[in-house]
Amino acid sequence: MMTDDNARGGAHADLPGVKLWFIDTGGAGVPVMLLHPNTGTVETWQPQICAFAQAGYRVVAFDRRGWGKSMADPAEADAEPGSIAGDLHALAEHLKLDKFHLLGVAGGGFIALDYAAWHPERVRSLIVGASTGAIEDKEVADFAARIAIPEIRKQSAHYREIGASYRGGNPQGTRRWIEIDERARQPGAGFQPPLRTPNTLAKIATIPAPALIVAADADLLAPPALMRLWARSMRNYEWAEIHDAGHAMAWEQPGAFNDKVLDFIRRH
Repeated sequence: MMTDDNARGGAHADLPGVKLWFIDTGGAGVPVMLLHPNTGTVETWQPQICAFAQAGYRVVAFDRRGWGKSMADPAEADAEPGSIAGDLHALAEHLKLDKFHLLGVAGGGFIALDYAAWHPERVRSLIVGASTGAIEDKEVADFAARIAIPEIRKQSAHYREIGASYRGGNPQGTRRWIEIDERARQPGAGFQPPLRTPNTLAKIATIPAPALIVAADADLLAPPALMRLWARSMRNYEWAEIHDAGHAMAWEQPGAFNDKVLDFIRRH
């Protein structure tokens, strides 16, 4: 069952354990599924939704449970918390999506890897940007620990996630990003999205889909060197970098990001 909300251009889907808020541009184009970062909702995807739809794709994006307007069923959540990959699959079934391109940035990248390893038959291609991948192997975890800036999580998220050039040059865009982040998570929602199984190098090595891994050279959380540590375990991947962008690469430089993604998915 869906209920329309014309003010936001989206709808709710009643799925197992969650009333999931999503946007679907519709049409006959190949679907592209977008997974937002931990510091956002579907609102962070507006530049991508517009660009990909104009390029002829059917774009679907949703607020993960506990974020934005997606409400978990308290009774079912207590019995079975569920995973975001599970919600993604339920939404794909609900919308009757067969195969789709799957794009996740930052925390959304964790989920994209989790889902692509679980349901490889549904993933036409995989794009992961600005993400540690939540890879638990010691090599990757130790690297992340060495680059962690002390006390940074006590500061506003935009200091660690938005690149300095963007913060300095686009105060309006920075304020908008902060507004979205400040109301992204509902009370009690954990910062890290629940995965079906831990992401490991061995797990992502099983993913058969062609993948595009996009790093940003001013990313404080997932710099290119860290992303290469786990990307090299992927079976079939291409590498791209965005210059002078931080962890919020798709927000800071939507033109460059969209061009790289569209070039990739057109070939797959």
